[in-house]
Parts: sequence; C-alpha cells; structure tokens
Amino acid sequence: MQWTDDGIVLGVKRHGEVNAIAELMTRAHGRHLGMVRGGFGSRLKPVLQAGNSVTATWRARLDEHLGNYSVEPLRLRTAIVFAAPHAVFGVTHLGALVRLLPERDPHPALYDDLVAILDRLDDAAAVAAMVARFELYLLSELGFGLDLESCASTGVKDGLVYVSPKSGRAVSREAGEPWRDKLLQLPDFLRDGAVTPTDVELGAGFALTGYFLERHVLEPRQIAFSDARAHFITAIGRALPSVA
Repeated sequence: MQWTDDGIVLGVKRHGEVNAIAELMTRAHGRHLGMVRGGFGSRLKPVLQAGNSVTATWRARLDEHLGNYSVEPLRLRTAIVFAAPHAVFGVTHLGALVRLLPERDPHPALYDDLVAILDRLDDAAAVAAMVARFELYLLSELGFGLDLESCASTGVKDGLVYVSPKSGRAVSREAGEPWRDKLLQLPDFLRDGAVTPTDVELGAGFALTGYFLERHVLEPRQIAFSDARAHFITAIGRALPSVA
C-alpha cells in the first residue's frame, strides 16, 4: 500500500530515541497517522511542528497497519505560530477539532479551509472569524449541520438573527422577538463569509458554535473542549476586547 498526499501536521509523539509517530490531516486521506524515521532528528523535527504543511508519502504492507511516512516540507509556519498567543492556541484548538473527525475519513473541503486559516494566522481578526466558521462547518461534516437558510417559524429568508437551541434552525427577528432571551444570536458573518464581524458578533458566533458542538459532539463522547479554545478566544479578546 502506498499513497502520496499533501498534509498538515497536527502533532507528533516520540517513538523510540529519534523516531516519531506523526498525525497529519491530509487532503485526500483524512486524519492519518504514520511513523517517521528520524522524526525527532535535527533535519525533520522543525518540519514536524503543528501547523506546518508537508508532502507525505505513506507506505504499509496492509491498509490497517500504522505504516511509515516520508515527509518533505511545503510551508513551514512555526515562526508565525509562535509570533502571537492567539496563533499558538489557535493551532492547538484546530488540531483538537480535527481529531473529532473519524480517522482516515477524507474531508477535502475542510482541509482546504484549514489551510486557509493557517495562512492567515498573523491576522487576529480574520482568523477569529475563520475559526468560528470552521467550527460551524465541522458540525455539518459530522452530521449536525445547522439550518440557517430560512426562518423555522415563517420560512422567510431575510432578517435571520436568532437560532433555536432546540432545533438548530434560524429564526427571524420578528418571529423570535417574544422568545429572544431563550434563543441564540446568529451573527451575519456565519452565513456570509464576505461580512466582516464586529467584536460582539465574533463573541456571539463562538457562543453559537460552541453550544452545538458541546451538545451534539462533545457531551455524547463525554469529553470537553480543550483549554486551547478558551485561551484562543481570550487571546483574540486582548486585541478585540469585547470578544472574550
């Protein structure tokens, strides 16, 4: 068995003295592990840092085996990641989100979104909005997508400002007004990627995606968000104070 694919380093674990078990999010083969000989050596250790993009060739006798990776760098982002706290925590949080996907299950569109986020790590405001949208898209990929196209009560497509916490469907301002205290806020930027969110809208976006990720994905698995998510939002909040 052999294939070659582009991948993003999610993390590594030491295997023996200098070898490593690398976890990659690949475009065509999903989240996939493999052993990298010399992965903790001086040549490959800088390449196998979380957030870096690589070209990886995986080989194994049988598909169910761990297999071996040979990797070459595509884009090294270590300097960008360590330049700001939000970038460090953001990469860690994104890795935790990707680990919610089944191993070896391809999600090429999600992979492309992940690359786009990593390429904007130096822009705190832009990356915050992109991570919130990534969480929303991840819900859909896991089978728990929200219906944000029309009002659950009236069917109208305009003026959608709420989401029902029970149904995960959008609600218009007029229809939701009597129950506004029980509904979640729906910021425009989650429906329209061209919209630049305000600080308050970013906070509402993370509250919305966080609620449904906890309800549908984390709680059934009896796990919680990694601390990195809260640290990421706090780090963004230092630059955009009302987000945190």
